[in-house]
Amino acid sequence: MSEAPPQQSHYLPDFCAGRTVLATVLVIVLTALVVTLGRDASVLDFWTDLARTSFFLIWVGLAGQGLLCAARAPLAKLSVAGSAAAVLGIVCGVVVVISEAAWRLGVSDMLAPIEVGRLFPREHLPFILRNIAIAFIVTALALRYLYVTHEWRRNIEMQSRARVHALQARIRPHFLFNSMNTIAALTRSNPARAEEAVQDLADLFRVSLAEKRDQITLAEEIEVAKTYERIEMLRLGERLQVEWRVDSVPQGAIVPSLMIQPLLENAIYHGIEPRSGGGTVKVTGEYANGLVTIVVRNPVPEGAVPRDGNRLALANIRERLSLMYGRRAAVKAGRFDDEYIVTVRFPHEAQDAHR
Repeated sequence: MSEAPPQQSHYLPDFCAGRTVLATVLVIVLTALVVTLGRDASVLDFWTDLARTSFFLIWVGLAGQGLLCAARAPLAKLSVAGSAAAVLGIVCGVVVVISEAAWRLGVSDMLAPIEVGRLFPREHLPFILRNIAIAFIVTALALRYLYVTHEWRRNIEMQSRARVHALQARIRPHFLFNSMNTIAALTRSNPARAEEAVQDLADLFRVSLAEKRDQITLAEEIEVAKTYERIEMLRLGERLQVEWRVDSVPQGAIVPSLMIQPLLENAIYHGIEPRSGGGTVKVTGEYANGLVTIVVRNPVPEGAVPRDGNRLALANIRERLSLMYGRRAAVKAGRFDDEYIVTVRFPHEAQDAHR
């Protein structure tokens, strides 16, 4: 599943979004404040001048916002320079139109009977040129800020993806070697079962390894874990039982490849294998408030010496989920009474969002 390269002009925000409108209003207020502070206060008092300037700029800002919203599709197809020039042209065009309307209103006879005419400009060309210059400078600074922020975020994302690739490369050999060790043990004791394990391992390669995918659906990840379960059941027999209760979770949720399988592997290696009578690993899942929660439980062996482990799986999964979802994801693990419980929580994200 290849990803299309992002278009260069995507540094522009969604001008139709409410958050962008709010940011535009904030910029308008700040610009009006700066312009008013820099103007001679001999004609109007500060607050009247600020109200006049704000009212004028709100018309300019919201009209420009509406035009940019309508033009968002064509703007997305342009290069960085082209989209910046188009935005500057639209904003300056709006400023010209509204400035001309304000000047004509100020010199019209309809305001003659009242004294509000002094709120409107009397000079024509200087008024329009001054507004164009201010709009050009403010818009250019805003575009520069948007572009720099976009490039910074893209660099962070690229670094995160590189980190995910490195973490994935570390956990895949670990998973492969353990599977091969299981098959090697079965080759001596039960060649027929070893052949079945080889077939299951081939399925795992095809689903998770051969495609070199770092992100798969939760349904695919569960199938990988169940295939690994079959390999281990060939070795441990009736000593191993796994209960799956994951029907309530969204199967299309996107997860890092090899997320549940290492947790199942740890539960079997540290919890089931040291017990003479074996035991049951419970894998449950639930979905609530936009969050998917996967819990893996295994019994703690009584009196058994804890096996050494480098905690690679937990640290790896925690870091990959953090790179993928940030603070919205969490991995918690610990012993509670006679069980060792690992809880993985992450937000649900539809598969088509990654295409």
